[in-house]
Amino acid sequence: MDERRVVVTGASSGIGRATAQLFAEHNWKVVGVARRADRLAELAAETGIDVFEADVTKQTDVDALADYLSKTGPVHTLVNVAGGAFGTGSVESSDPADWLKMFDVNVIGAKRMITALLPLLRQSAKHGDEFGHGHADIVTLTSTAGHIAYEGGSGYNAAKFAAHGMVGALRLELAGEPIRVIEVAPGMVKTDEFALNRFAGETAKVEELYAGVEAPLLAADVALAIVHSVELPGHINIDLVTMRPVAQAAQHKLIRGALKVQ
Repeated sequence: MDERRVVVTGASSGIGRATAQLFAEHNWKVVGVARRADRLAELAAETGIDVFEADVTKQTDVDALADYLSKTGPVHTLVNVAGGAFGTGSVESSDPADWLKMFDVNVIGAKRMITALLPLLRQSAKHGDEFGHGHADIVTLTSTAGHIAYEGGSGYNAAKFAAHGMVGALRLELAGEPIRVIEVAPGMVKTDEFALNRFAGETAKVEELYAGVEAPLLAADVALAIVHSVELPGHINIDLVTMRPVAQAAQHKLIRGALKVQ
């Protein structure tokens, strides 16, 4: 059996959890990484995947993860999903502490993971395996918020724009090596926690955000795009996947109500 190993951060909920589950369904060896041990234990019990408790904003945790991975087998793919948005204030009014949290997890956390795992990814790409896999992958989840700014997005826009820039620079830096650098940038995705965290637990605002929107993206939809991009033949690099629900034509163009032919 072709058993490649993927590391997925943010695996305790939302897109990270859905991605870890889908890779497992596709017969990958999966290491799900997240901060919350109880959620990871549930994921492991449900899917049988390997899990590792680590906070990507803590270098000691990332180092411990890299050490564990180096002792337990090859790593073929890294999927950076861990992230989040905090607050909806303007550039003028938003709390710098929220910006620091967003940069730490969305940008620096992903950078830590890339730095720590690149030696393992290079080793896998160099040696390949009996199935002819002579490449490795780095997938980073950004957002359409990292491509187009919008009011109420200030700090999150800034963090995701930075992540987008980091991924672009990485692809150029790794040119000449058989390592694919893939960016997946979703628009509106309805998950259990993302908007709730952004609105500091105010459920009414969360309900208002999604009210009347026909079929917003779900975590499983984004997972499909991630797994598909990775499972394409190794000579194909999907630089950027931009995905939105049909009801969201652009950041500023969201249709509420049933979609219908005119």
